[in-house]
Amino acid sequence: MKDNALIITRVFSAAVERVWRAWTDPDEAKKWWGPKDFTAPAIAIDFRVGGKALFCMRGKPSPEAPEQDFWSTGTYKEIVPMKRIVTTDSFSDADGTIVSPTKYGMPPDFPKELTVILSFEETPDEKTKMTLQHVGMPEGKIREQTSHGWNQSFDKLEKIL
Repeated sequence: MKDNALIITRVFSAAVERVWRAWTDPDEAKKWWGPKDFTAPAIAIDFRVGGKALFCMRGKPSPEAPEQDFWSTGTYKEIVPMKRIVTTDSFSDADGTIVSPTKYGMPPDFPKELTVILSFEETPDEKTKMTLQHVGMPEGKIREQTSHGWNQSFDKLEKIL
């Protein structure tokens, strides 16, 4: 467990290989990435240590707001097949260039780079226990909103599994 990490653990009724593929195959990730009522029109994944990922999440941040694309990028730091993925996480533009989080409405002190650690564990009943650690996530309302968003994404993931 990391300090200052948002931690979410979910158990999915699917084999580890299936949950792993949902994270590592762009076509699979497009089916579930983003909170409820958001879509993922573009995802690129170069799944290797040192490889980069680029995700686009499209939706309305609030009912009165216009639809908006939210881009993020990361670099894979560690990959242990079927067990663990460690990647950086930053807001970006559509080309994958890291941008200030303020571009997407974050406060000025929001970190430019966070870390996401994913752990996958097969349960005795052949389900998958997945733990996400979003390291560096500030305390307060943004952490709560991020937790809510991840959990809505994982609800969508559960449905496609």
